[in-house]
Amino acid sequence: MHDSSSAEKEKPFRLVKFFTFASLGVIFIGTMVLALLNTHWARTMQIKKSEDYALLLVENLNHQVFMQFIIPVALKFGKIQLRNPEQFERMDKIVRSTLHSFNVEMVNIYDMNHIISYSFDPEKVGRKNIGGAGYEKAVAGQPFSKLIQRGNFWQLFFGFPERSRIITFAPLRAEKPLSRISGPVLGVVEITQDLSDDYKAIFRFQIRVILTCTGVMGFLLLALIYVVKKGEGIIHQRNLERIKLKEQLEQARRLSAIGEMVAGISHEIRNPLGIIRSSAELLKKKMAHSEPENTIPDIIVEESTRLNHIITDFLDFARPKSPNLVPCRVEKILGKNLDFLAPQINDQGYEIHTRNREPLPEIMADADMLYQAFLNIFINAMQAMPGGGRIDVVMEAGNRDVAISFNDQGSGIPQEIADKLWDPFFTTKDSGTGLGLGIVKNIIESHRGAVEIINRTGKGARVSVRLPVEKEEQSQGA
Repeated sequence: MHDSSSAEKEKPFRLVKFFTFASLGVIFIGTMVLALLNTHWARTMQIKKSEDYALLLVENLNHQVFMQFIIPVALKFGKIQLRNPEQFERMDKIVRSTLHSFNVEMVNIYDMNHIISYSFDPEKVGRKNIGGAGYEKAVAGQPFSKLIQRGNFWQLFFGFPERSRIITFAPLRAEKPLSRISGPVLGVVEITQDLSDDYKAIFRFQIRVILTCTGVMGFLLLALIYVVKKGEGIIHQRNLERIKLKEQLEQARRLSAIGEMVAGISHEIRNPLGIIRSSAELLKKKMAHSEPENTIPDIIVEESTRLNHIITDFLDFARPKSPNLVPCRVEKILGKNLDFLAPQINDQGYEIHTRNREPLPEIMADADMLYQAFLNIFINAMQAMPGGGRIDVVMEAGNRDVAISFNDQGSGIPQEIADKLWDPFFTTKDSGTGLGLGIVKNIIESHRGAVEIINRTGKGARVSVRLPVEKEEQSQGA
C-alpha cells in the first residue's frame, strides 16, 4: 500500500526528471550541430576569402605584367617569346616581386594555346593542356576556383586534411587607358594558395568549441544530477513523513476506540470489584476467630487489589489526565520513588545510584504524574534484572530542559521488538498489561517532554527523559 502510494507520488517528479535529462541531451546535440555548422561556415568563408584574395592578386599581377612586361617587351623585341631567356627572366622578376609578400605557393601563366609559358616551377614550362575546366572558363572570361585536399579517410571526414590548397584560374587581359582591366584575354593566370594552416586553425577552433560545449554540458549535467538527487531525497523524506503521520493517525484512531471501550468496561468492572474486595475483607474479619488458618479471604483481597491496579492502568492509558503544573524538583520526586521501592530494593538485591552533574532548576510539572512515570521506569528496569543488579540514574540540566537517564544492567532490548516498545498491550512478560511504557510516554509528552529507549554500548538499556524548564508565569500564560 505504502509502496504504490509512494510510487504514484514520485511519478510526476520522474516525468519531470525524464524531460529535464531529455532536454539537456537535445540541447547538447543541438549545440554540437551548431558548432559543426559554425565550423562549416568558417571553412566556407575561408574559401570565399581565399578566392577573393586570389582575384585581387591576379588583378594586381595583371596590371604589373601588362605595364612592366608586355608593353616594354613588345616595344623592344616586337613580339613576346618567353622562350627567350631575357624575356623569361624579366617576367620572373616582375611576378616574384609582385607576389613577394603574399601567401602564394605556385603561379602558372598559360597562353591562348593552353601551353604554360611561365611557372614558378621551370619543369612545367611548355607543358600543354593541363589546366582543365578551370583554364577553359578563364579563357571565356570567368574566374574559377577549386579546393584540393589530401589526407586519409578520417582526416577528410573530420575536416583536418593533411594538406589543403585552393587553385584559382583567372584571365590575363589587356588594359585600356583610364579604365579597369577589361580588354581582350591574352592568357590565363593560375594561382595556388596553401590553406593547410588555415584549415588546421579552424579544426583547432572546432575542437575548442566542442570541448567547451562538452565541459559546460558536463557541468550542467552534474548540477542537474545534484538537483535531481536533492529533489528525490526531499520527496522521499516527505513521503516517509506522510506515511508516518498517516500511521500515527490510524494508530491514534485505533487507540481512541480501544480507550473508549476499555474505559467503559473498566468502569463497569471496578464497581463490582470494589464490592468483592470489601466483602472479602469483611469475611476475613468474621473468620478471624472461627477459622484463622483459612487464607481464602486474603487471596480474594490480594487478587482484587491486583485487578484494581490493572484497571487503573487501563483507565490511566485510555483517559490520560492533563497535568497540574506546579513548581517541583525532579530529584525530590525520584527520592519518593526510591523510598517507596526501598523494601523491594533491599530484599531482591538491587542497587540504585543517583547523581547530579550540576544543580537542577525547578520545572513546571505534575509531581504525582511524574512519580508514576518514574516508578514505571524503575519497575521495568528491575524486571529486566530478575536476579538483582545496579541502576544508575543521572540527572543534568541543559539550556532549556532537564535530562534524566535510567541505566540498567539487563540484557538490553532485542532488535526485533525495538519498534514495538511503545505499542499499547505489547509485553514480553508472562504477566502484565503492556501499558507501563505507554503510560510513561503519555505522561512525559503531556509535559511537552520526550522519552526514548536505547541499548547501551556495554550492557543493558537506557531510558532517557527530557522535561522542559519553564518559568511559572510563562506556563500560566500558555
